[in-house]
Amino acid sequence: MTPSLALRPATPSVAPVPTVHAAGGIVWRRVARGSGDGRGSRKSGIEVLLVHRPRYDDWSWPKGKLEAGETLPACAVREIAEETGVQVVLGQQLPGVRYRLGDGRLKVCHYWVAQVVADETPAVRARMEVKRCSPREVDRTTWVTPTQARKLLTRASDRLPLEALLDLWDEGALETRSFVVLRHARAKKRSAWSGGEHDRPLTAQGLHHAVDLTGTLSAFGVDRVTSSPWERCVATVVPYAELSEVLVELVPELTEAEAKRAPVHARRAVSRLLLGLRASLRLPGGEPGTVVCTHRPVLPVVLDVLAERMPNRVKALLPSANPYLRPGEMLVAHVLPRHRRGVRVVAIERHRVPR
Repeated sequence: MTPSLALRPATPSVAPVPTVHAAGGIVWRRVARGSGDGRGSRKSGIEVLLVHRPRYDDWSWPKGKLEAGETLPACAVREIAEETGVQVVLGQQLPGVRYRLGDGRLKVCHYWVAQVVADETPAVRARMEVKRCSPREVDRTTWVTPTQARKLLTRASDRLPLEALLDLWDEGALETRSFVVLRHARAKKRSAWSGGEHDRPLTAQGLHHAVDLTGTLSAFGVDRVTSSPWERCVATVVPYAELSEVLVELVPELTEAEAKRAPVHARRAVSRLLLGLRASLRLPGGEPGTVVCTHRPVLPVVLDVLAERMPNRVKALLPSANPYLRPGEMLVAHVLPRHRRGVRVVAIERHRVPR
């Protein structure tokens, strides 16, 4: 006889509690010395922008929920515009803030350093028009000193990104430029293309992806668009170039063939583009950035040039294994142009448009 089995009550499955992601920034500006401060009396010359939400009667940083198909940097820029009415470009990422909502969900707020830019900048031209939010959502905005911000901020954890921003100010690393390394979007397979490598095109998905990249490139203030001359790279950056009304600069040294034939020339080309961020210091109207679009086999050359200009703590974060970046993925290097060694990469982050 088969022994009877004790029946145990089924363990009810518990659905995971969803996480709500939001993005925003600490918008800062220089002010006349003595008008702003940092940590006490020894710091001066900086103010930050706070918003007041009447529904909660709180003071916080401008931020908002991530929309479907949106990257966190694009969300941060859009939400800052909706809540404050100013257009910004992003700098380095700051520590995020986590807390539980009333319904038990975890909310994660992602923050960046942000600076106001003029509406005439290429990055702003590439953005969709944003409607200012209702006064029922945000009824006041105010520029305050960091000391005042500490007192006004309702949530104590919101002081964490502020302290990180002030650390960057202490280090002279608050005003950076973005150098974006972009792998071209998905292209047709070699086996499915009868033409040459130079004109192998993007797939339909890749073309849509290229359009979706514009929000993230705009968020990091790209005003210089450079690319390998091969079709799949150019097609990846053309949507942004057209919206921002800038020309695509072709860099022949960054094709697969040329980088393999003469890697030293590819390295020099990347170095020239990086050093070009120093020249942007003389340009008015914001924090300009550069994007360079290239191929997977060329990425090790580009990453090696960046690695030479970054401290070990940042170098350890670089992708080190093939394929380095996925199709349409970007690595954003935050570059400090005012440096005795020419330029210095002080932070990196990676972004890819969700499907």
